[in-house]
This record gives sequence, C-alpha cells and structure tokens, in this order.
Amino acid sequence: MTRIVKCVYLDKDAPGLTRVPYPGDLGKRIYDNVCQEAWQEWLKHQTMLINEYRLTPIEPKARKYLEEEMEKFFFGDGPTQIAEFVPK
Repeated sequence: MTRIVKCVYLDKDAPGLTRVPYPGDLGKRIYDNVCQEAWQEWLKHQTMLINEYRLTPIEPKARKYLEEEMEKFFFGDGPTQIAEFVPK
C-alpha cells in the first residue's frame, strides 16, 4: 500500500517516499512531509547546484551547503536560483 503525505513543497496529497532519504532529523522531516515527485525535483536541483558550483559531495563543506539548500528547498524560502543558469 502506498503511503500518502501532504507534501509541503507541492502543497498536495501525493505518494510519500518509501524510505528516509537522508540521515538525521532532516531526513525524518522529509520522509514525513515530502512526496516522491518533490524529492525528484530536489534531486534535479541538487544536481544543478553540484554542477554549477563544481561541488564535491564527499567534502564536508559541500555536504553542509547541500544540506542547508535541501532545508531551504523544502521548508524555507524555496530553491536557490542561480543567475547564470540557463535551462536547456
């Protein structure tokens, strides 16, 4: 049976994630409040951030930045816009 959540990002009821996607309290909040569709949107945005800023996710500074961006993406003011980014 699919778990339905009230997605804070898309503001609708939708299928929830099948597992906690990130460790700690942030991961639990995401699991409880974010749907699969919104998580896929985050993954696209995260990939853009990694590519545009040439981040190395294994570096602690980059991981901290991405975690802060994830928090903003779902529970804050929304995703960070990159001025130079031009979508295909």
